[in-house]
Amino acid sequence: MEKKKLPIGIEFFKDFKRDNFYYVDKTNFIRDLMNSRGSVNLFTRPRRFGKSLNVNMLKTFFEIGTDPSLFEGLEISKETTVCEQYMGKYPVISITLKDVEGRNFQIAYDMLGIVISEEARRFKFLLESGKLMQYEKDQLLRLMKGDFEKEAYIHNSLRLLTELLHEHYGRPVIVLIDEYDVPLDKAYQQGYYPEMVSLIRSLFSQVLKTNEGLFFAVITGCLRIAKESIFTGLNNFKVRTISDVDFAEYFGFTDEEVRDMLSYYEVEDSFEEIKEWYDGYHFGNVDIYCPWDVLNQCDKLRSWTEAPMEAHWENSSSNMIVQDILATATETTKSEIEALISNESIEKIIIPELTYTDLNSEDMELRQTCLWSVLFATGYLTDTGKPENGIHKLRIPNREVRGIYEKRIRSWFKMKVISDTGRWKDFCEAVKLGDAKKMQILFNEFMSESISIRDTFVKKEMKENFYHGMLLGLLRAEGSWSLKSNAESGVGYTDIRLMVPVSKVGCIIEVKYAEKGQFDQACAKALKQIEDDEYVEALRQDGMQTIHKYGIACYQKSCRIAYSQEVLAESLT
Repeated sequence: MEKKKLPIGIEFFKDFKRDNFYYVDKTNFIRDLMNSRGSVNLFTRPRRFGKSLNVNMLKTFFEIGTDPSLFEGLEISKETTVCEQYMGKYPVISITLKDVEGRNFQIAYDMLGIVISEEARRFKFLLESGKLMQYEKDQLLRLMKGDFEKEAYIHNSLRLLTELLHEHYGRPVIVLIDEYDVPLDKAYQQGYYPEMVSLIRSLFSQVLKTNEGLFFAVITGCLRIAKESIFTGLNNFKVRTISDVDFAEYFGFTDEEVRDMLSYYEVEDSFEEIKEWYDGYHFGNVDIYCPWDVLNQCDKLRSWTEAPMEAHWENSSSNMIVQDILATATETTKSEIEALISNESIEKIIIPELTYTDLNSEDMELRQTCLWSVLFATGYLTDTGKPENGIHKLRIPNREVRGIYEKRIRSWFKMKVISDTGRWKDFCEAVKLGDAKKMQILFNEFMSESISIRDTFVKKEMKENFYHGMLLGLLRAEGSWSLKSNAESGVGYTDIRLMVPVSKVGCIIEVKYAEKGQFDQACAKALKQIEDDEYVEALRQDGMQTIHKYGIACYQKSCRIAYSQEVLAESLT
C-alpha cells in the first residue's frame, strides 16, 4: 500500500484529503475553541509550529459552503453537536499578514492593501446581492480594486467586509488574522514602527471592537504585543501563550504523535535521535516537538534510513535575536549563556506583553529582560516547568537550537577577535611558524574574553565541536590559506587541515575536550591520533615541506597545546 505524502509546507487544510497527505489530527482545537472562546482570541507560538494550518482549518470548518467530507474520520467528526451547530454555518474573513513588509512604510502599506484586496475579491458575489444597496456594492468594488488612496479606506476595510457579509447572510462573521505581528517586526527593523503600530491598531480596533457583525476572531503570531499598543479597548479578549495550559497540544507534535508518524513510515528506529534534536519544548503542561523539523527529517529518513539529523527550523529564519543578546552581553549574561549551552537552566522574569521599542531601551536591564522574553516567546528558550512567583526556569529546548546558539557564539567570537587585528595576526603567524607556546598564550587570552562550555551534561563530542568551531572561525578569516574541516586524511578525519601554499607549510590540528581539566592526557591523545591515523599523509602528497602537528586540549576558558613537527626535504626535479 502506497504511503501518504508528508505535508511539508502545506497550509491549506483541504489539500490533506484531496492530495493524500499525512495529517496529525488537531481538529479538536475547534471543539475547545467553541467551548472557551472570547470575542477575540490571540494564540502566540513560535514560527513553524502549525499556526497557519490551524487558521486555515478553522476557515475550512466554519465557512459557508464547506465540504463536510473533509472532516470525516477526524476527531471533530465525533463532536456531533459542534458539527451540527457550527460547520459550514458562517461567513469567514481570513487574511495573513506574513508578507506585509517593505523598506519603507508606503511599500508596507501597499502590501497590506493587496492582502485586503485579494480577500475582498473572494466575495465578489456580493456585487449581485439583492440585500445590499448600490453604494455598499460601490464600497466593496473599491476594496476589490485596491483603492486605498485615503487612509480611512484601509483602516475601515475589514469592518466594512464584516458589515456587508453580515447583511447578506444574516449571520455574524468570523475573522481570522494570521501572523499579525510580522508587519510590526519588519517595521521595527526598517525604522517605521510607530506608523505601522498606528495602522494595525486602527485596523484591528475598527473590526474587533463594538462590531455587531463580528461573531468572534482568532489572531495568531509569535509575540504578544502590548495591549496598549495594538489591542486597545477590546472586551472579552483571551490570550493563549506558550505558558498556558489550554490548547497546548494543538500547536506542534506530542510524543505519541511523533511515534505514530515514525512507525507509519517505518523509521521508528530514529525516534531517540528525533527526540534529542527536535523535542524539548514545554507548552503549558505538554512536551512538544517542532513539527517542521519532524516532518522534514522524517521525509529524509524515508529516502535513506541512515540520513543524519539536520537543522530544519534553524534555516527558516535569520536567528538574529541570538546575535542581539550577545552584542549587549554583560559578564552576567555571558555566564548565563554558558549555563544554557551546557544544558543547564537559568531563572528569569519574562515580560508577557512586549513593545518593540523596549528592545532598544536605554535602560539596559529592561532591554535584557525584553531580549530574554523574546527568546522565550519565539522558541529559542523553553520553560522547564511551571513558573513560580513570576520566575521562569529557562533552558535551550533541544540539540538543534543549541547549535544555533553555538554558531552565533562562534560568529560573535570571530568578529570580536579579528577586530583586535594585532593579536589575531600574531596568532595566525604563530600557527604558521609552529610557535605553539605563543599560540597557547593568545588563544587563552581570546577564550578568557569569550563564552565557554561548562563541564556538565553536554556530550563530550559536542563540547569538542564547540571549541573546534571557534578555532576554525579564527583560521578561516585568514583568506590566503587553504583550510578544510573534518577532512578525510590517512585512515580517518582530521579536525582541521590547513596549508600555506606560498610557504609550503601545512598544519594538522586535532581538538580534544579535557575532561575535568586533564590537559596533558587530552593533548597526548590528540597527538597520538594524528600519528596513528596518518593525518599528515595528505599534506605530504600536496608537497608541504614543513608540517606542524597541534594537539589542542580545551576546558572551559582554558587551553593547552602540544606540538610536534615534521620537515621534509624538497624534492629535486
